[in-house]
Amino acid sequence: MSPKLDSPVQTQMALTVFKSPLGGEYHGSQRMEGKPAGRRRVFVQTETGCVLGMELDRRDSAHTVKRRLQIALNVPTEESSLTFGDLVLKNDLSAVRNDSPLLLTRNFLHRSSSTPCLSPTGRDIQQRDQSGPIEILGRSNSFAKVRQLVKESIKAIKNGVDPLPVHSGLGGAYYFRNSRGQSVAIVKPTDEEPFAPNNPKGFVGKALGQPGLKRSVRVGETGFREVAAFLLDHDHFANVPPTALVKITHSIFNVIDGVNGNKPHKKKQVSKIASFQQFIPHDFDASDHGTSSFPVAAVHRIGILDIRIFNTDRHGGNLLVRKLDGVGRFGQVELIPIDHGLCLPETLEDPYFEWIHWPQASIPFSEDELEYIEKLDPVKECDMLRMELPTIRDACLRVLVLCTFFLKEAASSGLCLAEIGEMMSREFRAGEEEPSELEVVCIEARRLIAEREVFSPRVDLGDDQDFLFDLDTDETHYDFAPKLTADDYLTRSPFQFGIGSGSGRFLLSKLEESIEEEESEGEEEQEVFTALRTPEKLQTISKLSMSLKSTTLGDKKPEVLRNKTRKWLS
Repeated sequence: MSPKLDSPVQTQMALTVFKSPLGGEYHGSQRMEGKPAGRRRVFVQTETGCVLGMELDRRDSAHTVKRRLQIALNVPTEESSLTFGDLVLKNDLSAVRNDSPLLLTRNFLHRSSSTPCLSPTGRDIQQRDQSGPIEILGRSNSFAKVRQLVKESIKAIKNGVDPLPVHSGLGGAYYFRNSRGQSVAIVKPTDEEPFAPNNPKGFVGKALGQPGLKRSVRVGETGFREVAAFLLDHDHFANVPPTALVKITHSIFNVIDGVNGNKPHKKKQVSKIASFQQFIPHDFDASDHGTSSFPVAAVHRIGILDIRIFNTDRHGGNLLVRKLDGVGRFGQVELIPIDHGLCLPETLEDPYFEWIHWPQASIPFSEDELEYIEKLDPVKECDMLRMELPTIRDACLRVLVLCTFFLKEAASSGLCLAEIGEMMSREFRAGEEEPSELEVVCIEARRLIAEREVFSPRVDLGDDQDFLFDLDTDETHYDFAPKLTADDYLTRSPFQFGIGSGSGRFLLSKLEESIEEEESEGEEEQEVFTALRTPEKLQTISKLSMSLKSTTLGDKKPEVLRNKTRKWLS
């Protein structure tokens, strides 16, 4: 990723035009069958939204990919980096899997507006995008429903039934329909998110990969989070609609002329990377309905998912409500959670759980819910997400592991959903924001680890290096440069924080002051509370979270948490 994630973007350019015909049925993963061994198909996206599908073989390198982009899209590739999630591809492409999205970023964000992406010249037919109109990125069996919807959408487009833009929300979204004109999917291009270069509603100003609407969620990366939420919803427990990441081509999508900042008058075929989610017919959303009538089980199940994925944006507007009895306004209803693009942030920040104050959240978990929570295995979930979403960042997985273990131990200790959500949420006192109880535990654990290192020399953990959990603040001087390598599964998150003083619960502003003091003294405080990769070390976080046993909302004092944490570490 670009090292200057906070640099202002002077010019936004994105005009991706391909000659991919809409004819032909969807082939999905079968398109690669029969290919010579070692050949892979990838979809390369520039930071301004251009997308090109290409096939690679063992001899191809990052330079080859850049050269093809330059020929096909007339996009400048000098002083640029090709990234695969956290990994910056220098030359070797062996880590890249079939059907993976790659991102080309400029190393310097102050760009000239004289070289926008243009239409392929046709001089080299091999460089054209030969993929179909909708291609699913991934082969999971979980995408079976999405594949069916893709086929229906393609058939409808061939019959002249075009998608429709969604006028609500801050980002670009489109209803894709079937041949009968019924909406079957909602598509959200990654380059039309809030602040992304092709946002159709005026919220532009950053390139893909920069901090976005939430500082800990980068522009262009909400799409894979939507898919992650679906994949983590085992057995359709929380009712998340089927979702997949796709490369999709249509003229409906928004592009902005990078030279003039205007939309082209003539619509052309444009390829995008986007999330593709089943559209669920519904009667209204939770903000239009009396929440007291919602089923307890539905609220619990959605809350359990939100805790696991550290959802920073769960409000009534993204909980769809569907009447089951078809009679009246307050009969039996079903809840459908959507819009998970702001989950799994790269840092611990302030989540938003609207259900915290609903009466259902204060009711104890049922036996079935406790059994579901007990069976959750965040280590296997990380492996699954790495397989299905290879570009997901390690920092996101660390948050998943922490929150899942926290949920498991808190639930087994008898805490209800509201209590767990409160312990993860920050509070405002005297006009200032305080860290949550979860953040306090992480801060205290890091301080104790630092104290222990005074008496024992640090050793190189190698492949067993700790997960590192970080806090998000608004300070602009923090280092946002990625420090992740291909072989390092557990490394430092690009969002940093310092160690607190341990003198009681303190404000984030005080925490930031302590960071500056410690940095000025030249102290190296590198390691933070966490679970290690090996099974034996993973048990340690369970022991820490066991310290939450017998803790209730009424006695959640930082002194109690610190003492229990100190006892566990000693």
